[in-house]
Amino acid sequence: MLSFTSINAQDTSNPWLVSVGFNAVGLQGDLTGSTPLSESDYKSMSFGVPSLSVFRSIYGGLSLGAQISFNSLKSESSSSDAKFSTIEGAVKYGFARDSKVSPFLKAGFGRTSFGIGSENGFNAAINATDTYFGGVGLSFKLGDRFGAFLETSYRSTQDAPKGNYFQHVFGVALKFGGVDTDGDGVYDKSDECPDIPGLEEFAGCPDSDGDGIADKIDACPDKAGTVEMNGCPDSDGDGISDLEDACPEQAGSVEMSGCPDSDGDGINDKDDSCPDEAGPIENKGCPWGDMDGDGILDKDDACPSKSGPGSNNGCPEISEEIISELLTEGSMVRFMASSSVINTEESKEVLNKIKMILESYPKSEIVIEGYASSDGSKVYNQKLSEARAASVKEALTALGADGLRISTVGYGEDKPIGDNNRAAGRKMNRRVQFSFGKN
Repeated sequence: MLSFTSINAQDTSNPWLVSVGFNAVGLQGDLTGSTPLSESDYKSMSFGVPSLSVFRSIYGGLSLGAQISFNSLKSESSSSDAKFSTIEGAVKYGFARDSKVSPFLKAGFGRTSFGIGSENGFNAAINATDTYFGGVGLSFKLGDRFGAFLETSYRSTQDAPKGNYFQHVFGVALKFGGVDTDGDGVYDKSDECPDIPGLEEFAGCPDSDGDGIADKIDACPDKAGTVEMNGCPDSDGDGISDLEDACPEQAGSVEMSGCPDSDGDGINDKDDSCPDEAGPIENKGCPWGDMDGDGILDKDDACPSKSGPGSNNGCPEISEEIISELLTEGSMVRFMASSSVINTEESKEVLNKIKMILESYPKSEIVIEGYASSDGSKVYNQKLSEARAASVKEALTALGADGLRISTVGYGEDKPIGDNNRAAGRKMNRRVQFSFGKN
């Protein structure tokens, strides 16, 4: 027989269940006592309405509730119909309550009335008897809150009249009592995001980008992606999610953080000044050049814009001819007696020539050698030669020469090139001359 059961229509989210249905009663032998009912006098099964019940889940599949039923046992003899009614308390246990079909067990105690010839139906004081029962049933899920049911139970009355009978119930039920704070149709008890509207398939959590991955585990909740990319897109298809890809629009490698390295020099294209030519990171990804074509890479060339041999770090060397020329009188700065002042045009031309040599040979160093004639004391002449060398250095630096590449020395009246016993010779000795290294 069809049967309605409140416990099986209940689920883990809705603890309350109200049911309404039809019932059918069938006597199992004669009921004896002060108001006997003979089985042969009544139809084998009488149908009636209503059957009502209310149950409340208390723990797991266990529920407590109350139920009431009304019927009329139809007489097949001259006897009057028997007005049938019950009111009972019951305990129920449901299995697989969240499934489409769930079985249950029921047992309880109550009062049953068989009112023969009475229009009053159930009356606890008239024709009422204590009743114990046990039953089984099935519930069928029709929606989140609705269900259908069928139930059958075997009942035993204890007095006036005393006997046994079957009762079958079938109908529909409404479950309620669940809380759904965010109104998404998923009750808070089962909602993993109870304050944010979501979808049932994601346990009540949202999927903002519609990629099938709930926002709470989606690394890119606002951009549709894949499970492999933790919910993020991979726009360039290089296997690296846009979230972790430094170049999301260009396919690259993991080693390059998702960026390409077209020349394979280990520097990604976006940081490579020469993306199509392999070069070291020290040169921003570009190959080292040889600007002056001397066979020495610019990085190792102390003079990258001037050709020179490797023995001189790529810088040009001063030729023997130039060194020899510096020893001639035409490459000397002349001074008046007892003076360190440069005041002749010829001397200024010499200084310009020395400056040009320094520029042409960037790694060269010059020594300015000061001299004096024998006029005056030896000590005086030493100081005068040093002052003449310092004056020339000052003049060269004023022209733009690098003072760090210029050193001075004074030789006093030593190393004369003219005869100090003659005026012409002493004039030749009042001089500054230059010496260069071969670098």
